Amino acid sequence: MFKNILIPTDGSVVSRQAIRAGIRLAQSLGAKVTGYYAMPLLQPSAFGDGDLIDRKTLMTLDRLARVTGEKYLDEIAQAARAAGVDYAGLISKPATTHEGIIEAARKKRCDAIFIASRGRSEIKKLLLGSVTQKVLSYSRVPVIVYR
Repeated sequence: MFKNILIPTDGSVVSRQAIRAGIRLAQSLGAKVTGYYAMPLLQPSAFGDGDLIDRKTLMTLDRLARVTGEKYLDEIAQAARAAGVDYAGLISKPATTHEGIIEAARKKRCDAIFIASRGRSEIKKLLLGSVTQKVLSYSRVPVIVYR
């Protein structure tokens, strides 16, 4: 069935639950797991009286985001190792999170995406959008949603 399952994470509680469930699925199928973290795309922007965030601050924030992503991916790596599942990780800085997830699946040749759903209310989905919904809409590989 599936040979390489992408498990994106944002470090949330439901994402951590999805990691465990996704690894159990991979273990039962004899599949590999690819962990993915989308770093936020930080752009210089004006604040207060119109000053821009300086480049040094942007670089510091970028470094901190990468450290955070590595920490989250380490959680997947440890869980995969404990379950005897092959693991690879990927961090990128996509324009949008859903595009990053879909591109990671393509780049790492994943044949399924196992993603958590935050379970936002319909109003919040309308206002904020849903990464999971967008992945479901645009992915060319099967998407398994953990709730």
